Amino acid sequence: MRARLLKTALITATLALLTACQGMPMTQSANDSGIDDPMRGAPPITQGLDAQGLQTLLVAELAGRRGQYERAAQGYLDAAERYDSAALSERATLAARFSQQPALFETAARRWHKRAPDAEAPLRLLASLAQQRGDWQAALDSRLALVAQGHPGELASFAEQALTQDADPQPLAIRLRQHLLIADSDAPYAYDAVLATALLEAANGEAAQADSRLAELALTHPELPALWLTRARIAMERGNPTAARRAAQRGLDISPDDTRFLLLLARSELALGRVEAAERQTDRILTQQGEQPELRVGLARLFLEADQPAPARRLLLPLIDDDTTPPVAFLLLGSIAEQQGEIDNALLYYRQVPESDQFLSSRLQAARMLIDANRLADALDFLRLERLRHDDQATDIVSLEVELLDQEGERAAADDVLAEARARHPDDNGLLYMQAMRKFNDGDLEGMEADLRELIERRPDNAMALNALGFTLADMTTRFGEAYELIERAHRLAPDNPAILDSLGWVLHKQGENARALPYLEQAFAMMPDQEIAAHLAEVLWSLERSADARRLVERSLARFEDHPKLTELIQRIPALAPEGLDGNIDPLP
Repeated sequence: MRARLLKTALITATLALLTACQGMPMTQSANDSGIDDPMRGAPPITQGLDAQGLQTLLVAELAGRRGQYERAAQGYLDAAERYDSAALSERATLAARFSQQPALFETAARRWHKRAPDAEAPLRLLASLAQQRGDWQAALDSRLALVAQGHPGELASFAEQALTQDADPQPLAIRLRQHLLIADSDAPYAYDAVLATALLEAANGEAAQADSRLAELALTHPELPALWLTRARIAMERGNPTAARRAAQRGLDISPDDTRFLLLLARSELALGRVEAAERQTDRILTQQGEQPELRVGLARLFLEADQPAPARRLLLPLIDDDTTPPVAFLLLGSIAEQQGEIDNALLYYRQVPESDQFLSSRLQAARMLIDANRLADALDFLRLERLRHDDQATDIVSLEVELLDQEGERAAADDVLAEARARHPDDNGLLYMQAMRKFNDGDLEGMEADLRELIERRPDNAMALNALGFTLADMTTRFGEAYELIERAHRLAPDNPAILDSLGWVLHKQGENARALPYLEQAFAMMPDQEIAAHLAEVLWSLERSADARRLVERSLARFEDHPKLTELIQRIPALAPEGLDGNIDPLP
């Protein structure tokens, strides 16, 4: 009701304001007419839609109509605070959703939930946002709050997603067990929490508890499809396809139209080596779901994962005469032909992959296949022809050619390919950047700098070039002020790029500003765990006399990254950073 009154007041006040404005002279003021300010000495408005509130709402509404969603959301948030309105908090959340500002979106959703604690929508939003940032505990708490309000929490589905994304199952299982102790077992969807708990317990190695929980549920809900789906999935994860097949068949008997049981039956049959039985199940899926190209591709992958290329090929071949053939179908058919030694046939399939996400991977796969067959000349001819056929992809194909030639030790030929491409496309910034990086790898820092400065002159907003030059100057020279200016420009253009954040932290370290450097390096490492960023972060921690944190990071990173030249170099410079037992004895860099 209050939201409706606010809306009515807004419309009425706006109309009154517009009417008053239309009836007033455009140039005359109160003083011009000899009338003193009529509002002078009037008490301030403390309730209702005052002038400030009206202005805030009008600005927010206009900003939203102009696509300025961040400004609109902030305006609605301010108005929601002013009038303690859940409706305005909701409107702020809707605007923030399109603002590309995750923090603002979450703030708006939290304030909406605070003002409407019994509303389902803000809780679901908070659960989704927590899940997106990997805060599985917060996501689970929001879902359990939904359950407490009588809404479905979709907990089993949540548990599956958490496990798929490598979340730690133990704390989630503990939280769900706490919930089960106080939950009403007769409440709607109560079984969902039991299934979720069993899934997490099974993933955590608590097989007996999971089995016991599901056995009890089978006594009370024997006709529940989700029960048998969960049992089949757990059995497959444990490597027990016989039990999985039995559970999937029971589920299919209860729910004959549920494709998930057919898919589990196909997986279990394949695991048991019963390929023809698996094909019967996939045929049933296609009959039931209709001829969908993406479905055929997905089922083909199922057979390929089981090392069964023949049925996968049978599933994919009907797609190649269709105008809507998914590009990945050609890629998979090429891979199957390659595995069976049909090199020229595979090449035909790879060449049919259109310009798409799979375009470059298909050309790279084809070239490597030819090289592995001792046909380097054919591989280069193939890439050269593809470069001519696909002018828009020329830069990326040149990159593949150069990389392959370098790997084969044909450095001079790689230089010739790049030079030829630069002559054909002198204005191509990607080729100029590639040339700069090759000069860097050859130790020609002066040449690299010249190329990058030319690129920056062409494209002052090229954050990648700015960062590359700035980092090189910071890492390999003493021109730290110049390096900082370049990297800071890159950071303004791409503030969330982890490579640029790493560069910014590193140049600040070089300038002796370790306290300022630390948060940038921590953010970079959180976004892109990388052995070089780990080495930079560890050195800054060491410089800040946080030696225990630095050693711990080095130890974990050495275990995490198989190839770690920057960490090796760091330990050689600061032997005290070596993990206990290593004592600086690490293979020297070549």
